Amino acid sequence: MSAKKPAPQRIAAENRKARHNYFIEDSLECGIVLEGSEVKALREGRANIAESYASIEGGELWLINSYIPPFSQSKDRAFGHEERRRRKLLVKRGELARLFKGVGREGMTLVPLKLYFNDRGVAKIEIGIARGKKMADKRETEKKRDWAREKARLLKQS
Repeated sequence: MSAKKPAPQRIAAENRKARHNYFIEDSLECGIVLEGSEVKALREGRANIAESYASIEGGELWLINSYIPPFSQSKDRAFGHEERRRRKLLVKRGELARLFKGVGREGMTLVPLKLYFNDRGVAKIEIGIARGKKMADKRETEKKRDWAREKARLLKQS
């Protein structure tokens, strides 16, 4: 008997600038409440979470300002979805308390890192507890990345 390999994650949207603009202290996988047309649009892979953020309001976690375009194959736009609506994120009570405590610290925020479909085909979003980088921190990160690239190139040549 051969074991089935789990299917890789299919990324619908990724926030690449998050790791450039923030120090990611911790991350958490959350479920997301979507409408049917939103799921179909996500499968097309044209969503954008670069300008979005997460917020804890009224004991619930919300994704704010994420963009999911209308489904292209839809014949009737009246039954579509609002593109920039607030979307509820699903987390356990203990995880929500941990996020609330993390955001309570000065300078911390909740940043979406990637929106993807797991191996069961369910849409998930990865949220990071992040602290903003200053310009000097960004330059330092860039220097380290350039040095690693240069070192790899030199080792490859010799």
